[in-house]
Amino acid sequence: MERTLLLLKPDAVQRGLVGRIIDRVEAKGLKIVGLKMLAIPREIAERMYAEHEGKDFHAPLMEFVCSGPAVAMVVEGLDAIAAVRRLLGNTNAREAAAGTVRGDFAMSRRHNLTHGSDSPASAEREIALFFTPEEMLDYQPTMDAWIYGRLADGERT
Repeated sequence: MERTLLLLKPDAVQRGLVGRIIDRVEAKGLKIVGLKMLAIPREIAERMYAEHEGKDFHAPLMEFVCSGPAVAMVVEGLDAIAAVRRLLGNTNAREAAAGTVRGDFAMSRRHNLTHGSDSPASAEREIALFFTPEEMLDYQPTMDAWIYGRLADGERT
């Protein structure tokens, strides 16, 4: 199973979309193994978006993600990184497909409600910014057999 970070930015929290976004994650069959609401410290935001330092949108992005409460979660599932990114839609919300979080709820490239890790290396680095290993839980939902088509012996159908 793969893990990824899903961050619900301050606009998602302020607009009351947290439950609706979590509902989409769970309805897809992905498992939330870590969840917390927090004010993102500037230091964490800078480390998270370090690859964008020096770009014209970096400073406004830092101000935005640190502007209010956010929700961080670790999501687990088969191909979780790609699955979450498909659920979120295009970074530029005006270009995001209908049926995606950004396509249905956002209109901005910067205020686009969410962040999802884009690779296994990014996921590992980003998860560590927000969660300690003790803050993530390993558990086996009984519905996994129905979601992933697994037989009792673990073989996929």
